[in-house]
This record gives sequence, C-alpha cells and structure tokens, in this order.
Amino acid sequence: MIDIDKALIKRHSVRRYLDKPIEEQDLNLLKDYINKVEKESGITFQLVTNEPKAFTGPLAHYGKFESCSNYIIIKGPRGKETDVGYFGEKIVIFAQQIGLNTCWVALTYSRGKLDLKLEKGEKFYLLISIGYGRNRGVPRKTKPMEALCRVNGQMPEWFKNGMDYAMRAPTAMNQQKFLITLNDDGTVSLKSYLAPCHKIDLGIVKYHFELGAKVPVTYK
Repeated sequence: MIDIDKALIKRHSVRRYLDKPIEEQDLNLLKDYINKVEKESGITFQLVTNEPKAFTGPLAHYGKFESCSNYIIIKGPRGKETDVGYFGEKIVIFAQQIGLNTCWVALTYSRGKLDLKLEKGEKFYLLISIGYGRNRGVPRKTKPMEALCRVNGQMPEWFKNGMDYAMRAPTAMNQQKFLITLNDDGTVSLKSYLAPCHKIDLGIVKYHFELGAKVPVTYK
C-alpha cells in the first residue's frame, strides 16, 4: 500500500481496464474499507464485481470505457451530494493506494442493466468504475490557483498546501466550478457554481483540501 499523499498525486481517471478480476487480497481490503466508510457516512457504496453489462452499449462507448466489469453503485438519502463526493473520494484514493484505478461516472453507463434497488427515501447518485487500468491515466489541466480561491493578505502555507491538493480533485468535465475562501477569522468557506454534479464535486474538493492542509479545518 502506498502513502495516501502519493496516491492522491498519482491518481488520474482511468476508463480502459485490463480484462481481469480484482485479486482476492485487494478485494478484501477494498470491501473492509467500504464497510468502514459506509458506517462513517450513512451512504451505501455497493461494490459490484465481474459484471460487464453496465458498461456496454452506446453510452459506455461514448465515454470510452473498455473492459469495465467492476464498479461501485452509490446510493443513499436525498440531499447528500456533498457527502457522496467527500466519502466516495475517500474510497477512490484508498483504491489507488492498493494499486487499483478508478473513474467517477455520472452518465456513460447503462442504468437499466444495474442491479439497483432503492429503499424509500433513497436516491441513486452515480457510479465509480474500478479495476486494474491498462494505463495510469493522464493529469488534468487546471485553472490558476488565484481563480479558485480568495485570500486577504498573505496566503498561509497550510491553505496553499490545501489548494495544491484541491486543484488535483476530479470534477465533472474538468470544469472546476468551485471557490475556496479563507475568511479573516481563519475559517474556510466552500462554494460551488451551477454545473453538472457540482455539489458532488465540492465534496471531492473538500476531501482533497483537507488532505493537503494537514491541519484541522473549520468551515463557515
């Protein structure tokens, strides 16, 4: 297992996978971690393995997915988009730590082929594809840091480190529709702008920011 910071830096979205099942050791580690995150979050992360049907058809082809037969169905109470992003990214980074590759998937799959059962009050959010990538993905382009944050005066080192990591966060269509503000009282405000999956993206960004800051962050 590699260091969590190294995993975050190395992790990129992967859509093309090797046609091989997840090895038992990795699968057990992943299941144990998912159980931990479910208890912490109250969100269901349903791991589906050796099932290629969801990533067949024109949508998957459009999304350039190949040999994807493992994925995580995310569902839970309504109004939890930010938590979905935050806790889902925990699983994504952990998967990278144990040598697996992932991709957040909002649309390019066949929903009718999912084994999806919703309880009353539950909402289906999206999928995370997972497996051994044929490649490691490529870095995303990013906006300048000054376009993604607001700070009065000199930027503290912990905030800069948090921003460095936040800028690596995956967002829908790489739009980076977020703003992180350091308030005068030392608290942090997070804001997302209207865009596809923007609230989920904000949760992903929040997790990255906290990993980079390496100090307790108080939000306002």
